[in-house]
Amino acid sequence: MPDAISEPATADLTSAHGPQPSRSPYVRLLSTPGALAFTLGNLLARLPMGMFSVSAVIMIAGARGSYALAGAVTATGMAATAVVAPWTARLVDRYGQARIAVPATAVAVCGSLALLLCVHYGAPGWTLFAAYAATATTPNTGGMSRARWAHLLKGDPATLHTANSFEQAVDELCFMLGPVLAAFLCGALFPEAGTLIGAVLLFTGVLVFAAQRATEPPAHGRTAAKSPLRARGMPVLLASFLATGAVFGSMEVVTIAFADERGHKAAAGAVLALQAAGSCVAGLVYGAVRPAGPAARRHPWCVAAMTVLLILPLLAALTGSLLAVAGALLVAGMATAPTMVTGMTLVQALTPEGQLNEGMTLAVTGLLGGIACGAAAGGSAVERLGPTAGYVVPAAASACALVLALTGYVRSVARDRT
Repeated sequence: MPDAISEPATADLTSAHGPQPSRSPYVRLLSTPGALAFTLGNLLARLPMGMFSVSAVIMIAGARGSYALAGAVTATGMAATAVVAPWTARLVDRYGQARIAVPATAVAVCGSLALLLCVHYGAPGWTLFAAYAATATTPNTGGMSRARWAHLLKGDPATLHTANSFEQAVDELCFMLGPVLAAFLCGALFPEAGTLIGAVLLFTGVLVFAAQRATEPPAHGRTAAKSPLRARGMPVLLASFLATGAVFGSMEVVTIAFADERGHKAAAGAVLALQAAGSCVAGLVYGAVRPAGPAARRHPWCVAAMTVLLILPLLAALTGSLLAVAGALLVAGMATAPTMVTGMTLVQALTPEGQLNEGMTLAVTGLLGGIACGAAAGGSAVERLGPTAGYVVPAAASACALVLALTGYVRSVARDRT
C-alpha cells in the first residue's frame, strides 16, 4: 500500500498526537483528524451485526412456530456471507470503500426488508432463505475501519496496536449489546422491529462512514498480486481463526444448554455477555500497553493463555453452579481480545499490498465458518454427553488453535533463517 501520509504530514501528526503521558492512548487515537467521525459511523453500522440473527430467529419462530426453520434460515445466511464477503472485500480494495460499501449495503438492506415482508405476509418458506441470503453482500465494516487505521497509522506500529485493540473492543461491545437490543425491540414493539431498526442503523452507519472521504484508503485498482489466501503464512493463520471461531460457536450452544438444564435458560444471554465483557475490558487494557515483541511471537502466547483459561468453564460446570460458570466465562473472555488483536495484526502484516480489506474479510470468514462448526460440535456433544461435558469442545477447539499458531510461528522462524 502506498504511503498514506507524506513525511511532513506524518511529522505534524506525530507532534500533535504523539506520546503524551497525561492523555489516554485512546484519546490520542481518536484525536487523529477524521477518526472520530468514521468511528461513530462504523459503530452505528456494526451494532446491527449482533442484532440480525437474533431478530430473525425471534421473528421467524414467532410467525412460523419453528425454531428449526429459523435456525436453517440464519445458517443459510451465514454460509452465503462466507462465500460472498471476500468478493465484496476484493471490490472494496479495487474500487474504494465508498463506491462499493454503499450499494452493497443497499442490497443487503433490501434483503432484510424482503425477509421481514415475507415473514409478515406468510410467503412460502423458500422465500425466507432467498431473502436472508441476499444480506450476504453486507460489507465487513469492522475490516474497513481497521483498513482506515492501517492507512492513517502506517509506520506507527504502537498506535496501530492500540487501534486494533480498540476495534476488537468495539466488536465485543456490539456483539454484547446487539442481541440484548434485538430481543428488547422484538418483545417491546413488534416481532419485526429488530430487523427493521437493524436495517436502518446499518444503512445510516455505512452512509456516515462512507461520507468521511478524507480518511478513506486509496483504491488500488486491479492488482497482479495473488489472493491473500495464498500469501505465505496465511493458510495456517486462517485455520487458527477457524479453530478460534469454533471456540465461540460451541461456547454459546453449550452455555445455553447448561443454563436450560438448570432451569435458567433466560439467564444464558447475560452469562454469555459476561464473556464478551471480559474480552472488551481486556482488549482496552491490552491496547493501552506497548506490545512486547513482534506479533508473530506474541500470537502463540495469546492463544496459549486462551487455552488455559478455557479450562475454567469446564471446572466450574463440574460444580453444577451457573453462577460459577458465569464467573469462569468472565475470566476466560479476558484472553479472547488479545488473541484476536494479535491475529488481526498478523493478517495485516501477511496480506499483500492493496488487498487489506480482502485479507481481513477472509479472517472474519474463517471465524464465521468456525462458529458454525463449533455450534454443530457443541450441540452434538450436549446431546450425547450432556451440557457439562460439552465444555470440553471449546477447550479442545482452543487447543487446536494453539497447535496451528505454534505451527505458523515455527514456519515463520524457519523462513527467516533460510
